[in-house]
Amino acid sequence: MLRFLRVKKFSVPMAQQTLLKYLSLRQTLPHLCKRLDYLEPSVNELMSAGYIFPLLERDSEGRKVIFYAASKLDPYKFTCADMTKAHIMTYEALLEDETNQVHGFCHVSDLAGISAAHVTLWSPSEFTTAVKWGEQSIPMRHKEMHFLNLPAPVRLVYDLARSTFSEKIRKRFKVHSNLKELHSKVDAKILPKEYGGKVPMQEMIDAWMRELKGKRERLMALDKMSLTCVYKPQRNRKSGDSSLKSSINSLPGSFRRLEVD
Repeated sequence: MLRFLRVKKFSVPMAQQTLLKYLSLRQTLPHLCKRLDYLEPSVNELMSAGYIFPLLERDSEGRKVIFYAASKLDPYKFTCADMTKAHIMTYEALLEDETNQVHGFCHVSDLAGISAAHVTLWSPSEFTTAVKWGEQSIPMRHKEMHFLNLPAPVRLVYDLARSTFSEKIRKRFKVHSNLKELHSKVDAKILPKEYGGKVPMQEMIDAWMRELKGKRERLMALDKMSLTCVYKPQRNRKSGDSSLKSSINSLPGSFRRLEVD
């Protein structure tokens, strides 16, 4: 619960809202959010290839840096479920560390090799739902998002994906055309050796796989949480803003409808 309070600056109603959305997300999209087992063959292969992993050192602001290599995701071998589970598994594991909850995260994505085939892994509606609900429900503080080697043919897709995030998050997106530009924002020494750092990428990947092994039981145990009713955001006709006021009012005093074993 503390991670939800921290991400909402200890506002209890807002933390309630985020927690409700988090549990609803897991129940609405179970094929994407449940059974976070790094030993699942397809997910293990994707993670072992280095599609997503945290760097060994934090950035100058004390934030954990998550690295993404799009070229490691073969769109003809892996599914959107494999991709999403790799993301959520990484985020859930890193959120176990209170330092990460407090300082937040920096994201560095190498988009070299991404193609139209990657885009077709998702239906437009499912992608939009996953991104919007993910941003609103997973209790992470996204401080910076850096993108390297964005192919011109998929720039339109990038713009579309970016538009699904809140304005606050969109302002934190930075596209870099080369490593020099990236190094001006992210200290080169903490990056993989292949990107100007000191430690080879494979060593970072191996370290992350060992950490996932140690956290496997806790990640699998997340499936024991359930929500007796699924929250669906509703529009306030007067203001046009999403509101959870009625849902919060239906939970007098606390989280009485949450069932956590």
